[in-house]
Parts: sequence; structure tokens; C-alpha cells
Amino acid sequence: MLRDGKYAAWFRTPRGQGTGIVDLAEGRISGRDSFFTYGGSYRVDEQHFSAVLTVNRHADGPLSVFGPDEVEVKLSGVCNGLVASCSGTAKEAPDVKFEATLIYSQEDAPATDAKCAVVKLNADKLPKGPDSRCRPRHPFTPQPLKSESNPQ
Repeated sequence: MLRDGKYAAWFRTPRGQGTGIVDLAEGRISGRDSFFTYGGSYRVDEQHFSAVLTVNRHADGPLSVFGPDEVEVKLSGVCNGLVASCSGTAKEAPDVKFEATLIYSQEDAPATDAKCAVVKLNADKLPKGPDSRCRPRHPFTPQPLKSESNPQ
């Protein structure tokens, strides 16, 4: 079953590949990467799903993995637990096969599951000032050039 939430997306065509973030919520898709935004809808039937996705450029950058900057992609795929894979084509570039993998992101892990040690900071144990390991010097002090220090 494809669950609602945030997914890391990896996609590719023979023209290139990329990564982005996709949000799925109640049949709607929204997402983005550094240069493009994605939006559309999806339907789930058990472990199979289909989607229609529009892609639009929002920033200057490299060529789209499809060629054109604005496309409508029809996808179908399968989901298995927290991973989904799909493929399809854009009607604006029908000869370019598109493949994508979505990986569910579990950003908000419950605090009760966290099992880590609590470390107390004792500021009295921190160094009070420079010690033998430090050599004070100005980082921008110009060094004399050999020709200036030893003219011939």
C-alpha cells in the first residue's frame, strides 16, 4: 500500500537522472527539485498505482530529463512497503521512457523510540584561554615575497 507522506524521489530517462522530494496526500502529488516543480494525482489499488504528473520549470538550470521543460507524465507502478517504483512517458516526449523510485521518508521518529545517552555539559572543564597547543597569529598577515626580503 502506498501511504501518504513525504518521499525521496530518484528518477531517470536515457537523457539523464535526478532527485527530488515528493509529497503524497489523499490522491494528490506535489513535489520539487532544484529546477522543477511537480504536481498531479494518483490512484492506488492494493500494491499497484497509477499517476498523472505535470512538470514545470521554476529556475534556470540544466535541460530536463525529458527534453521539454513542461510535460505531462503518465505513470504506473508497484509499491512494496515503504518503496515504490514506476515508469511511464510524457505525451510531449513519447519516445523517452521515464523511471522513478520513491522511498518513504520517516523524518519524525517518535521521541520514545530514541535510545541515546544524555550527556551533561560541565563548562568548568572547558579550557579558559589559549594553552600550549595554540599559537596566536593574525590569519591575514602577508608574508614577504622572496624578491622583497632578499633583493639581488
